[in-house]
Amino acid sequence: MDILERGDLLSLENYALERAEFRARVMAHKKQRTVHLGGHLTLIFEDRLSIQYQVQEMLRIERIFEPAGIQDELDAYNPLIPDGDNLKATLLIEYDDVEQRKRELVRLRGIEHVITLTVQGHAPAIAVADEDMERSNEEKTAAVHFLCFPLDAARIAAWRAGAPVTLACTLPAMPVEAVLTPEQRDTLAADFD
Repeated sequence: MDILERGDLLSLENYALERAEFRARVMAHKKQRTVHLGGHLTLIFEDRLSIQYQVQEMLRIERIFEPAGIQDELDAYNPLIPDGDNLKATLLIEYDDVEQRKRELVRLRGIEHVITLTVQGHAPAIAVADEDMERSNEEKTAAVHFLCFPLDAARIAAWRAGAPVTLACTLPAMPVEAVLTPEQRDTLAADFD
């Protein structure tokens, strides 16, 4: 894993000067790495650049400039960078209406454990959810989850050879799936390098 280190980050002052251009570049980058699974689930596949943006934004918002605080942010976010044999994604459960979202988070309890990624010809890879901490409880799921899709060498080889890739939610309350476009497949394949 090509983790981020303090030397990879801009100072708060330099980030303020470059933020608009950097943000525009990252938003365009993230758009290529975003998959909508039905009308209410969005997966944003993270990589080093997207995580650098998250860290820079946290440092800016929290006004963190001391080495220990910067290292804490790096330690929190570096695990979201793919390791070469997996993909990492942020899962967003999205409902515009606050009351509807509250009801749906109860109905969709456990959804983070039934998101799969299937490379055609291979068994589905079931996402490992929230490795850092449990985000759901007995009553409801959280609106944001961090997922890791472990992929073996055979799946990665088939992916690189052009096999179709499907993401799915198998929760009976929300059975949805989406096939990655060739562009999405190619973009995400870079995470295996």
